[in-house]
Amino acid sequence: MTDSFITVEQIKKVFKTKRRPDKEALKGVSFDILKGEVLGLLGVNGAGKTTLSSILASLTPASSGDVLWQGRSIYSQLNAYRRIVGFCPQKPNLDQILTLDQNLLFAGRFYGMSDKEARMKKDQFIEQFALEGYKDSLASTLSGGYKQRFLIARSLIHSPQLVILDEPTVGLDAHIRHELWKVINDLKKDGVTIILTTHYLEEAEALVDRVCMLDHGEVHAIGTLSQVMKNYDKDKLEDVLLAIQKKES
Repeated sequence: MTDSFITVEQIKKVFKTKRRPDKEALKGVSFDILKGEVLGLLGVNGAGKTTLSSILASLTPASSGDVLWQGRSIYSQLNAYRRIVGFCPQKPNLDQILTLDQNLLFAGRFYGMSDKEARMKKDQFIEQFALEGYKDSLASTLSGGYKQRFLIARSLIHSPQLVILDEPTVGLDAHIRHELWKVINDLKKDGVTIILTTHYLEEAEALVDRVCMLDHGEVHAIGTLSQVMKNYDKDKLEDVLLAIQKKES
């Protein structure tokens, strides 16, 4: 697992505001994402994790810099790039007037799957994520935990090569969280590249191959857990985060 799959080159993101100074959310972020790895994006709220995830999902344009896939800018091949990406956002963005069953079927068809294939995958994920009792329910009626389960299923329905999970286990009970961990490990075995944003450090320790630690829009550490902790002379990932925050403050 040494091949670069995605290259992030000097990505900056500035949010323009009318009444306040412009906010620089990312300040020239650069790193490689390796093919088949689970990369954990870690940092406190406001570090730039969700902004970076949205840029990598091609939902938010960078202010400057570039993201390369297969050696070319994703912005020169957006349709092809989006076909290989599955994105599970932090905030639910479901069609509120469709049932879960209809939402999943629509997602599969949106990605060009045949009706037969989309229905097969839809049924598979409804069972896998224990959504059978809710498949005919409107998305608007679901609890936060069930919405989150659905978002994860929707991000996987078209068998993406790159899966971006932005705080995917928020609102899930421990049993479902561990089931998702199994899903992530199974995807990794199949060679899928995964970007995992999480506040749960035990989740990162259990799942990731490498971590990218952000603070105030900058990368402060990237590498395996052991490399990062060694570089900061710490025994726990939590202590590394605290050291980075203390340094920045």
